[in-house]
Amino acid sequence: MPLQITRAPLASGSVETWTLNDPASRNALSEAMVDALLAACERAAVDADLRGVVLRGAGGHFCAGGSLGGFAKTIGQPLAAGEADPLVPLNRCFGALLQALCALPQWLIVAVEGAAMGGGFGLVCCADQVLAHTSAQFATPEVTLGIVPAQIAPFVVRRLGPTAARRCLLTGERWDAIAAQRLGLVDVVAADVEAAVQAAIARHAAAAPQAVAATKRLLLAQSETPLPTLLDEAAMAFAQALRGPEAPQGLAAFAARKAPPWSAKP
Repeated sequence: MPLQITRAPLASGSVETWTLNDPASRNALSEAMVDALLAACERAAVDADLRGVVLRGAGGHFCAGGSLGGFAKTIGQPLAAGEADPLVPLNRCFGALLQALCALPQWLIVAVEGAAMGGGFGLVCCADQVLAHTSAQFATPEVTLGIVPAQIAPFVVRRLGPTAARRCLLTGERWDAIAAQRLGLVDVVAADVEAAVQAAIARHAAAAPQAVAATKRLLLAQSETPLPTLLDEAAMAFAQALRGPEAPQGLAAFAARKAPPWSAKP
């Protein structure tokens, strides 16, 4: 299976670990793996019990990037006149996956060991929090191979800002975990990734799930929505939260110096 999914209970709800599972290719993004990830995102988007997702790779690496094996016969070959290029929808499908990961209503933690290259770098840019083992290496080497980092570019800019994104996308420079943290790609560098993952789950589990989903929607909309419209939507989200079930529970727990009902340790 190109994607392994395991589910663990929290005191309230559940957390899933999605493991890219093709160690022989360093978890390169095959068509099957992209399809499996898209299906997981579609299911998670309507799973009210799911609180968060941890995305990681098997075999000591996160993801070596896109798998070009299926494209071997097309490399360097021009299209016939009037022929539709089948590479376009294949590449666009990966962009749809990046959109779906960013739009998850749950928090998304990405844990990186070893390589996070090309498309794998793009996956990292979708995270709400990025944890990196000291062995992690990050790069977008596409331009050094004569390829365009087409679908990941907007997500790299969102994560890093235009200056660091240009440096990354236009040179293929490789960053270790500390350099990636300095540039804003990585949040936490750890020698013990398992402990870092558990600590991150515990931190995120303190947040109310409906409030997380509404906040993520606002964060996602901020780059595409005019500010007055965004602030109108934010005011509606604030009012709905205060009138919903979570705010009374959270504020009462705070006043009583107790943990709210959704707060849980893994």
